[in-house]
Amino acid sequence: MKKAYSAMLRHIPAFGDRAIRSPIIACHGIAWWKRRRIRAFLEGENPIRFFWSSRQALSHARKKNAALAVWANRITPTLQAQAQAMQVPLFFVEDGFIRSMGLGSGFLPPCSIILDSQGAYVDPSHPSDLEDMLRDAEITPALRERADALMEQLKTLHISKYAATSNAASTKMDYPDNVPIILVPGQVAGDLSVVKGGGKITDNLSLLREVRRRNPDAWIIYRPHPDVEAGHRSGHLSELTILAHANNIDRSESMSQLLTHVDEVHTLTSLTGFEALIRGKKVTTYGAPFYAGWGLTTHLGPPLSRRGRQLNTTDLAAIALILYPLYINPETEQRCDVEELIECFGKSELWKPTCAMKIRQKQGNLRRYFTHLISSI
Repeated sequence: MKKAYSAMLRHIPAFGDRAIRSPIIACHGIAWWKRRRIRAFLEGENPIRFFWSSRQALSHARKKNAALAVWANRITPTLQAQAQAMQVPLFFVEDGFIRSMGLGSGFLPPCSIILDSQGAYVDPSHPSDLEDMLRDAEITPALRERADALMEQLKTLHISKYAATSNAASTKMDYPDNVPIILVPGQVAGDLSVVKGGGKITDNLSLLREVRRRNPDAWIIYRPHPDVEAGHRSGHLSELTILAHANNIDRSESMSQLLTHVDEVHTLTSLTGFEALIRGKKVTTYGAPFYAGWGLTTHLGPPLSRRGRQLNTTDLAAIALILYPLYINPETEQRCDVEELIECFGKSELWKPTCAMKIRQKQGNLRRYFTHLISSI
């Protein structure tokens, strides 16, 4: 839907550079530990209700002549068809690209979310609000200036999706000279972005093999996904398996610091490719992430016929980090802009683990132990 975002009207109160077309009154598929934060993101004049049953959620939204928000990986074709038949606007909810100082899989609620009225932005088979914005949005000089300043902050503070540190000094890496240093970020097995946007390659091992085949002389670093490392998600590869195709496994630093040492990132759909672009690195995509198809990556994934506009990294950051997501201040629980959230990253007291998070960490440690034990047998 061309320029669907331009017709959106603001129904959600407080700050934000994104407007929402319809008031949201019901939510489905939202984990219990996220609900308080999601309520703070979405609640307006009428209270938000959370439903276990999608049918009850749709009925409530229709009765109130309002929209239903559903976590993206819980939306099925049946639910979409029911929403369309009942004329209930449906929003796909996912984590934003600058999320928090910790993992969602560790029960830390998001400080940034995405609401897309057309579909999951990770699914290239259909349009999304993000794709429309990347193709059609006009970027003003003032917005470009703001995006440039934001990118400098991300680099200076080493901010990535789940982490930030003001320590600019990083460990010296002992990598060879005169060969390309390529980072391959691991992804969660079965993740929506891999299933929908991975193309012919659908797992970490296949990606590693293909990167090595195309780059036989490169120094390849494999970075396990943090959710997998924490023991919360599937996708673990044994060290023996990884080192059959990679030269090194990196678990030591923040992703932002690691990116300062590499020349290229080769990925399926990982957000690391986006983080690498805004740090001036070469990126090769084997899947179809949202940042591919705009002239910024070497694209080896599925064709992206709806894309083709030539963007620069400033425009990409302006849309993906300023215009598209919603942000919240974890101290005030009020909507804010991205710059205010970044200020919160410097307040360690805001990110202390709760009892549920501590239990989840122990559970992850136990699962990781047994996963590594089984893979080493």
